[in-house]
Amino acid sequence: MKRALLLPLLLASTAAWADPRDTVSLDGAWEVRIDPADAEAAKTHPKEASWFTAKVPGSVQQDLIASGRAPDPFKGINQAPIQWAGLTNWQFRKVIEVTPEMLKRDHVDLVFDGLDTFATVSLNGQKLLTTANAHRRWRIDAKSVLKLGRNELVIAIASPIRTLQPMVLAQTNTLPGEYDSEFGDEPKGKQTSPYIRKPKYQYSWDWGPRLVNIGIWRPARIETWDNARIDNLRVDQEALNDAEARLVARYRIVAGASTKLTLRTTLTGPDGKKQTVSRSFTVAPGINEVSVPLTIASPRRWWPVGYGAQTMYDVSGQLSDHDGKADSVSHKTGLRTVELIRKDGSFGFKVNGIPIFAKGANLIPFDNFPSRVPRAQMQQVLQSARESNMNMIRVWGGGYYLDDAFYEIADELGLMIWQDFMFGGSVTPPDAEFRDNVRVEAEEQVERLQPHPSVIAWSGGNEILAGWENWSDRKAFKKRVGADEQERIGVGMAVLFDRVLRDAVITRAPGTPYWNNSPATDYEAPTDTDKDGDRHFWDVWSGSKPVERYLDSCPRFMSEYGFQSMPGLSTIRDFAGDGPFTLESPVLKAHQRFLSGEGNARLQLYLDQRLRPAKDFADTVYLTQVNQMQAIDMAARHHRACRPVTLGSLYWQLNDTWPAISWASISYDGQWKLLQYAAKRFFAPQAIVTEHKDGTTRVALVSDATAPIAAEWRIRAFDMTGKKLGERGAKVSLTPLGAQEAASIADADLFAGAAPEASYAVAELLIDGRTVSRTILERALPKDMAYPAPGLSTRWDGKRVTITAGALARAIMLDFGTIAAHPSDDGFDLLPGESVTIEVRSDASAEALQNALTLRTLGTK
Repeated sequence: MKRALLLPLLLASTAAWADPRDTVSLDGAWEVRIDPADAEAAKTHPKEASWFTAKVPGSVQQDLIASGRAPDPFKGINQAPIQWAGLTNWQFRKVIEVTPEMLKRDHVDLVFDGLDTFATVSLNGQKLLTTANAHRRWRIDAKSVLKLGRNELVIAIASPIRTLQPMVLAQTNTLPGEYDSEFGDEPKGKQTSPYIRKPKYQYSWDWGPRLVNIGIWRPARIETWDNARIDNLRVDQEALNDAEARLVARYRIVAGASTKLTLRTTLTGPDGKKQTVSRSFTVAPGINEVSVPLTIASPRRWWPVGYGAQTMYDVSGQLSDHDGKADSVSHKTGLRTVELIRKDGSFGFKVNGIPIFAKGANLIPFDNFPSRVPRAQMQQVLQSARESNMNMIRVWGGGYYLDDAFYEIADELGLMIWQDFMFGGSVTPPDAEFRDNVRVEAEEQVERLQPHPSVIAWSGGNEILAGWENWSDRKAFKKRVGADEQERIGVGMAVLFDRVLRDAVITRAPGTPYWNNSPATDYEAPTDTDKDGDRHFWDVWSGSKPVERYLDSCPRFMSEYGFQSMPGLSTIRDFAGDGPFTLESPVLKAHQRFLSGEGNARLQLYLDQRLRPAKDFADTVYLTQVNQMQAIDMAARHHRACRPVTLGSLYWQLNDTWPAISWASISYDGQWKLLQYAAKRFFAPQAIVTEHKDGTTRVALVSDATAPIAAEWRIRAFDMTGKKLGERGAKVSLTPLGAQEAASIADADLFAGAAPEASYAVAELLIDGRTVSRTILERALPKDMAYPAPGLSTRWDGKRVTITAGALARAIMLDFGTIAAHPSDDGFDLLPGESVTIEVRSDASAEALQNALTLRTLGTK
């Protein structure tokens, strides 16, 4: 019989250990096969029953795609052929070559930052570890099992669905979950996902595919050490004022034996100046907690973007034993205070004593295969958020806890992070064993993220408690199970979200607010209302209500609302091919997950409600993006004008996990939709808001500045020939950190009796004579407006194009067809005679861009 290829890992010998904790990565090449015990799968897929190449970090799905054994589910209609992988048990293996120097160490640990999910770790045939949580780090001392030379490490990972399904199918009343499978692997209403600690979006969501990953999904390594190691460093901020900051560096030191140690803590300020504190002590075997106080004179604070600098300090610790050997750890952190604003139902955040209106979006996972997300992708999305005047990102709770790099980037950019714990909608199991598993997960993750000043709040999860309280399927479930079981499940959730997760934040990140769910009121009042706490508003889009419903009320904090659109044509061609296409094309419905593919009909419904008929498919793409842009613009400006009642507006959603038709403003490939450009305008530091209702135009002004600003506003009405009909305006002092009503103007006083469809108004906010914000006000739906032919002309200079309008041009889109391009602005309006110069970033040549450009507007000609 042919011997299977083994992939050796050599642990290099060193004459003297420089650090008692030496690390050897286990990442890279592994092997994978169907677990021999899974005879049915091996019979069905005999080729995969033999070892083939795997990559760690990763998943077996990625290995199958990379080896050509399964099609890429992101392309075409390829989701179904790979589903079998998530229903199969697998084995991963790697051979470790152990040196004599390694065996001389007191401790040799195997460390796994992520095993997804039901894993059994064996070394040289001896079982060392079983796991049941993809969100946890796992460590096991393996020295007693290691031998000199070749050692075989095997990790068996069971199908999460098949593992849990016998228990779930045996239940009369299965816990309500998230999204039913469309592939027949789970009966409707009998989901296994509520019972597992695994990224929930892998079971599908209304914006992403069903790809139930199995694998070693985060880095793996061997750590060797002797007397002691630093297990964790937390930097608590006990006091912060202009005169001084008092910090405590709290170390958790794990010792193998009683020994005397010296701990040297160094604080490095942004100016490079250092202060060092040394302590000597004796540790006992096991866990030892050591605290080191630090004081900073005249501290410099970390501020959210727009309010100050993102100043960071470095805190490092070096541990030495009697031989002078050292373990070390280092964190960058920022100094800031955060207060959750809660009075009479209000909800918002003060940072460093300043009430900051949260402007931003919800972030979903960057990919359905998390291990392949590079830092550059996270940087691009977060940089895009900052460029669009956002200051907060909510990390939604149905995914996974993101890599350290994500929070480092947020720290650098000044983006506030609202961090959900990873609970995504399903009712949670009420048993204590489940909660204890979550407790360890939560403590680990809060400790890991605690140094980052960008993490300004933790929330228990997404829509679990609001669903339990309000959703019809949950109400039916509660009625079905009866009062006793309803109470048992409800109490279990209360213990989880009000005690377990809250305690993790209080004890591991003191000073950071905790909110029990989103939306919620922290058990103080009914959830998901305008009156109290944060709100998820889905009457528009999911409820098919007109977009004008966004204007009906002022929520306390709008943490979710959204409107879909199609991605750009270059994105569509990449995943769907050449077409031709309509909204009903099977490949487009396959990449539309809302209502299991029927969401494209919702796109059409809103197009019919608001906009002119499409000329062709490319025009349909454009019109859906205009509809999305205008809907969210309307909502976000209204929220800002509701300040101080409303203190936040986070639209759904910033990004995509795969190429999709969704609520995202940035497509999976990084392309901006028109909404992302519009966010730069409606989230501008100072903005003008206009709303028309019942024959009256409301004008409001908003400012995020902390001091008054001298400004001027004006609104001018025109007919479609460019004739001025009326004008109003005034000089004002913009209210700091607030919104103010500027005017309420009757149509007769502004439009001089002109027909609504034949006239429009331009509202502008000027500072130092420069327009900083502008909106176009219409009294009829866009489809009913008698837009003139815009008369657009272009003049190119390399990759710069100057566009000039002969008449009013609404929602101009620079469409480069199948060429991926990033204009410096898009989706803007031009008034008669106006010109704008746009820089275009693209790998394509200037000539190719010029030849490809189509200028689209809402005009019919």
